[in-house]
Amino acid sequence: MIRFGLLGCGRIAKRHSDLLGGNHIEGASLVAVCDPIRARADAIAGKFGVPAHYDMDDFLARKDIDAVAVLTPSGLHPAHVIACAKAGKHVVVEKPMALRLQDADEMIRACDEAGVKMFIVKQNRFNVPVVKAREALDAGRFGKLILGTVRVRWCRDQAYYDQDSWRGTWAYDGGVLTNQASHHIDMLEWFFGDVVSVHARGMTALAKIETEDTAVATLKFRNGALGIVEATTAARPTDLEGSLSVLGEKGTVEISGFAVNQIRHWRFVDELPSDKDVIEKFSVNPPNVYGFGHQAYYHHVVDCLENQRAALVDGLEGRKSLELISALYESIETGAEVPLRFTPRLSRLGVTT
Repeated sequence: MIRFGLLGCGRIAKRHSDLLGGNHIEGASLVAVCDPIRARADAIAGKFGVPAHYDMDDFLARKDIDAVAVLTPSGLHPAHVIACAKAGKHVVVEKPMALRLQDADEMIRACDEAGVKMFIVKQNRFNVPVVKAREALDAGRFGKLILGTVRVRWCRDQAYYDQDSWRGTWAYDGGVLTNQASHHIDMLEWFFGDVVSVHARGMTALAKIETEDTAVATLKFRNGALGIVEATTAARPTDLEGSLSVLGEKGTVEISGFAVNQIRHWRFVDELPSDKDVIEKFSVNPPNVYGFGHQAYYHHVVDCLENQRAALVDGLEGRKSLELISALYESIETGAEVPLRFTPRLSRLGVTT
């Protein structure tokens, strides 16, 4: 039994606590929660009959915690993850893992030195339609990849941002690209591979926040494909969609719904008998934008810890999408196309003269 503690009892903690405290994850249990805001900690602790802590050091001193789910504001993730690692706890950390690449590197180093595993929450990779599309990709059914797009058209009104002072700030949260669309940007990179360069624009359209609530971007992938990111929390009056499209020379798949949960198009040049039932069998209707992926994600975490398997999204993989998001912001600030990785131009190393 992997014994989990929750560090941070805000909005997303309900999803994690319901799964762990409600005994929905075989091989896992909830043993304690921690939040400096006593009412939040007490609410979850009371619901599941576990101790509440208001001080992180006291919480991490518990011997009965094997792993900690870090659900605090994004800007606090580095300090909290490093503290967990030093306490010898495995870490599940919500997206994004950090806001700065140097912080991500320090988190990875701390976990490596402590011999603990770090898992970055990217639950949409475990959505049933996404898993099915990934199987088609791995089987080569798309052929040469041409174009990938993600669209996040969600509604986050001013009341959402006013819930906590850290929301929509550069120091602790970031904007729609860092927060709401980070899952979708991760999936785009997961399907299409390394990104060579990006060009992005952003604006603060409706919300009174420091960061952007609306952004668009174009991406160039190393394999020659192009990508498009469209992200906003300014959809009104309700959430519209969270979607992924994959277009290749031999097939097209579009996964839509408001949580990447509904296969809208599934078409391949080389059809299989099973294709006609895919849309009906592998679309799901989740209760909210979080979808059902967290449950499958926690099963994956438990399996990795119990059987010493590699995590699908470890620190290095989480850093990869953070690097992409950082490049998007660099482009918004400069108005220029931004390369993701250094490309040697004048170096003579390895060059035949």
